[in-house]
Amino acid sequence: MALPADQRPFDYTPVHTADLPPTPIRDRNIAASAWVEAPQALLESGDDIGSPPIAYKRRLGRWLLWRAGPAKGADARYTAIDSEDLDRLFTYRLMADGTGSGVGPSGATHTRFRTWKQDLNSHE
Repeated sequence: MALPADQRPFDYTPVHTADLPPTPIRDRNIAASAWVEAPQALLESGDDIGSPPIAYKRRLGRWLLWRAGPAKGADARYTAIDSEDLDRLFTYRLMADGTGSGVGPSGATHTRFRTWKQDLNSHE
């Protein structure tokens, strides 16, 4: 059964990169700490915003999308990690007021989450 994002329990069962699903999971959140190959940068991605839990969201082409913090109403950070080069990542900072900013793989700075994701999709 689909649950609202903020009500999904965290799953800490170890998972490998190849096993991260391509589409959003609607009944639970995969915790970043459960990802066996998780880069340290991901595990620290929420340190400056109160260390919220970090959840896997989905694949965007070759990119693995994670979020530290809630989807809205508080500071959060999205981290996109290249599934073929785990040291290559980009972040998008979402502020509590709904504004945000992040650099994509093109080198462009985006103030809209949608355009940041489009940048990821166009740079596989």
